[in-house]
Amino acid sequence: HINFCIHNQGSLKICSKSIIFEPDDQNEPILKVYLIKEGNAVSPYRYLRGERIVIFQLDIPKKTEDVVQTLLQLHRASCLDKLGDQTAMIAANLQSRLARTSFDKNSFQCVSESPHMDCEAEMITPLVTNPGHVCITDDNLYFQPLNSYPDSVVQIGLRSIRRIYKRRHGLRPLGLEVFCTENDLCSDIYLKFYNTKDRDELYYYIATFLENHITEQTAESYMLLWQRGHISNYQYLLHLNNLADRSVNDLSQYPVFPWVIDDYSSPQLDLLNPASFRDLSKPVGALNTERLERLLDRYRDMPEPRFMYGSHYSSPGYVLFYLVRVAPEHMLCLQNGRYDHADRMFNSVGETWKNCLEGGTDFKELIPEFYGTDCSFLKNMLNLNLGRRQGGGQVGDVELPPWASDADDFLQKMRAALESQHVSEHLHEWIDLIFGYKQKGSEAVAAHNVFHPLTYEGGIDCDSIEDPDQKIAMLTQILEFGQTPRQLFTTPHPQRITPHFHNISSGTSNSTSPNELSPGSPSMESFEDLTEESKKLAWSNMNRLTAQSNHKIHKEAVTGIAVTSNGASVFTTSQDSTLKMFSKESSALQRSVSFSNMALSSCVMLPEDKTVVCSSWDNNLYFYSIAYGRRQDTLMGHDDAVSQICWRDNQLYTASWDSTVKVWKCMAADISSNKRTQFEPLAELEHEAGVNTIAISPAGTLLASGTKEGTLSVWDLASFSMLHQLSCHSGKIHQVAFSPDSRNILSVGEDSCLKVTDVQTGMLLSTIHAEDEQRCFCWDGNVVLSGGQSGSLLVWDLLSSKVIHSPITCIWMNEQCSSVITGGEDKQIMFWKHQY
Repeated sequence: HINFCIHNQGSLKICSKSIIFEPDDQNEPILKVYLIKEGNAVSPYRYLRGERIVIFQLDIPKKTEDVVQTLLQLHRASCLDKLGDQTAMIAANLQSRLARTSFDKNSFQCVSESPHMDCEAEMITPLVTNPGHVCITDDNLYFQPLNSYPDSVVQIGLRSIRRIYKRRHGLRPLGLEVFCTENDLCSDIYLKFYNTKDRDELYYYIATFLENHITEQTAESYMLLWQRGHISNYQYLLHLNNLADRSVNDLSQYPVFPWVIDDYSSPQLDLLNPASFRDLSKPVGALNTERLERLLDRYRDMPEPRFMYGSHYSSPGYVLFYLVRVAPEHMLCLQNGRYDHADRMFNSVGETWKNCLEGGTDFKELIPEFYGTDCSFLKNMLNLNLGRRQGGGQVGDVELPPWASDADDFLQKMRAALESQHVSEHLHEWIDLIFGYKQKGSEAVAAHNVFHPLTYEGGIDCDSIEDPDQKIAMLTQILEFGQTPRQLFTTPHPQRITPHFHNISSGTSNSTSPNELSPGSPSMESFEDLTEESKKLAWSNMNRLTAQSNHKIHKEAVTGIAVTSNGASVFTTSQDSTLKMFSKESSALQRSVSFSNMALSSCVMLPEDKTVVCSSWDNNLYFYSIAYGRRQDTLMGHDDAVSQICWRDNQLYTASWDSTVKVWKCMAADISSNKRTQFEPLAELEHEAGVNTIAISPAGTLLASGTKEGTLSVWDLASFSMLHQLSCHSGKIHQVAFSPDSRNILSVGEDSCLKVTDVQTGMLLSTIHAEDEQRCFCWDGNVVLSGGQSGSLLVWDLLSSKVIHSPITCIWMNEQCSSVITGGEDKQIMFWKHQY
């Protein structure tokens, strides 16, 4: 871009295939062999016929020679016969200009900045690429356009970057897009490099910097956030589009969103009626069965490679079809200075949907703007002359459905539909089609989701085409036709978990309430099948738990439960300072022992069912011999109350209000044989507040701890080092537990929240607010069985039903997940069983 003077002051732009003069006076038209924006109105171009001489006078005379030489070179390129030769010569001219220039370090924000790398690249915006130089320092990312337009330099602070994505551009791995916000549709810069090595070096430099500041997200991590309700349907689709190379800066890979509503004619939109919604398990082309049959008949008779649909669901033409009222210049540029015929414009939402259902070649989906907050794309606010329809009516604002009072109301209802219960339950089916396992192969054929081979990533290797003209023609065809997103999932996408709860019982007498749930103790039915299938069946029927019996055996709240492997004897601890042994078979209390006058806080059964270990508020741990019926050892382990204990592989883990978790080596065989036990301290894990609960991962490699102040910590048991720490709850954490796959940790606290944390990243994945404080739980990674302050035993999932009065303080579940025992502040224990 070079300033120049003639009768009108303005800017002269020398582009690859044209010369453009843009006057400073907006009332004057832009000159480009034809006139653009006459009278400052965006309208079809007016071509200037005949020979014309235009004289430009540059503000800087010494640049005249450079401008003339550039024009001559570009003119020679335009006179070549083959398009491939023209493109090659233009590219060589550009590379020559880039090689003669370099990044101007006077543009640095600070004189002390040290450059890490600089290279040539292009800044990408819709339909325009702007060449220049990229430079990255310890603090900033810079792009300096070769022509200093529209700014002399673009600067982005590295600390402000939130997301970066590698991009395919022109089917090649050359793009890089940078976002400084978490959920915005538009990025801060999109760069295309001339080789993959430069792109990757810049990407890894920024990614390494970001590792110390933010957590990189993957499709799987976003899936977990969405599945557990931590991000909305809109945000999830936006993230998936970003991960699948979709960008608003690339019209051939613009973000794609689904049609979700099927009713555009009713005066009222009923989002509780499933008939109001489109079937998300089918692509648009398969929604009309009659049309689909015709398409399949053609598909069966087609030679290989076969495809069902002759057009794509997303292409530059479709994007600008929707956005013509806010981006008319792009439409005119794409269509050689002309708008489409008035009757083919985006005139009506209902008509467009009808055509998508009935048209022989129209299978387009929507764009994110339909679920945003800016309704300007639905209004002709620029007063564009978009032509007259056959009926004589002028094309103006988009006609909206009867159920929308105006454009803002239309978008609000579209957003409500996207976030509705029905769409939340079925959106995973659409994701399977667009981003998932039904995108390609036999699953795509079965789902009637097969598009032209050129639309798929890897469908053709343009670099293998030797003829330059054929290569450009093929690339142009692909970019204009539309591209299928990069495949993100190769297995079925899970359904969203809706955080509805289901109360398990309705009519039992007095009640129970849980505080610590210990899955994994041996079963109450020794011959029960221990297969994964039986566990899955038990969890899928957890809402069918019914109370079998209840027994008031303590004088204060029950704090812990341990059960022998044959399920015959149940040991419980209580704030009344006693350990009690209850016979399930005779429903009778068999033993009661007290170690001190202080409350007992938890208990655990050691292997071979010979010893029960109890933790006490008197700072000690007591080892009770079942065979001898007496205390056989005492460990004075802490300086304050011991809150919880865990046992694994001859190691005892003790948590205390003295702000530590201690690890002791002690042989179960020595304890069981009544030998004098040596308690060897292995580690002391320091915390900043009293530790209230701990849990060991299923593999025995990690420990999670929760404090009185709401802090959750994750520890590596190989090195006894802390991996993550986060302020998880706004009060005491009652219980923590790993999921069976050790990927997540569930915690419950005084703030009445159930929170899921990712073990690998230490990031909070989801939060569920309960109506009352939950004290204890068991879970299978998806379904949660929890006991609360109100006395309700709840199943958190899509199910619901209810229990009773007194707060539940502890829970035990057998290994088969089929039997449950709860203890409560009502001093009772209750036995629960599935009723199939």
